[in-house]
Amino acid sequence: MTAYSEAPNRSIGAGSGIDYVYRDVGSGAVPVVLLQHFRGNLDNWDPALIDALASSRRVVAFDNVGVGMTTGTTPSSVDQMAHGALAFLSAMNFDQVDLLGFSIGSFVAQEIALLRPDLVRRLILASSAPKGAAGMHGWEPDVIGAVGQPEPNPDGYLDVFFARSPTSRQAGHEALRRMLARRQDRDPTTTWETRLAQYDAVCSWGTPNFGLLQRLSAIEVPVMVANGDSDPMILPHFSYLIAGLVPQARLKIYPDSAHGFLFQHHHEFASDVDAFLS
Repeated sequence: MTAYSEAPNRSIGAGSGIDYVYRDVGSGAVPVVLLQHFRGNLDNWDPALIDALASSRRVVAFDNVGVGMTTGTTPSSVDQMAHGALAFLSAMNFDQVDLLGFSIGSFVAQEIALLRPDLVRRLILASSAPKGAAGMHGWEPDVIGAVGQPEPNPDGYLDVFFARSPTSRQAGHEALRRMLARRQDRDPTTTWETRLAQYDAVCSWGTPNFGLLQRLSAIEVPVMVANGDSDPMILPHFSYLIAGLVPQARLKIYPDSAHGFLFQHHHEFASDVDAFLS
């Protein structure tokens, strides 16, 4: 199996006129398609997590419209992002997928499951919140200050994605080292325009509207909801909310971890995902 850190960048054109860039590792009948976090690109996935997932399944990570090497302009709504992702899935000729959405990617995953329920076999929502939930209209100043500035801030990333304990912080440094291990054909850092568009999408998604919460009752496929117990970006109580709204949801909160719990606990999370998808 090709390791994720060595996987080639591939490109595929969609009928929408967008050229999507992706990496494809592992093998399996139903691919696990990854939807990335705020400002993230192909190199912001922890290779250790993807390699663990790909040990038993086909895993596909891609840049959505306007992100990294994918062409086009990043849309400013989750709905448009979902349609962009659907165009990629169609171009790949995927008849059925398992979706793993992380952070803003989990918002996109929810929309895909609602827009195209026949396409999604199972759904994993990592560090997620439902549309219209109170308390998600933008992030706290310290959070957006840490991860939303024009220049990347490794210390701010660690403060948001990992807990303050020595164990979690050490895991964060190790995850960053793994992400930086790839030396050639790295994905370009997301642009400021992408950051602005994605944050507009987050704020729109989080505008309080309790009536929208009921949409999740229409997701009838099995759903795994997960988060770290100290996530300052998308609080764990939103995971409990989702789990109470989705008919076939199961929930796990990982200890001593924050937004990047799935990188810190990559072995355990990959094992849990494999069991869930099985």
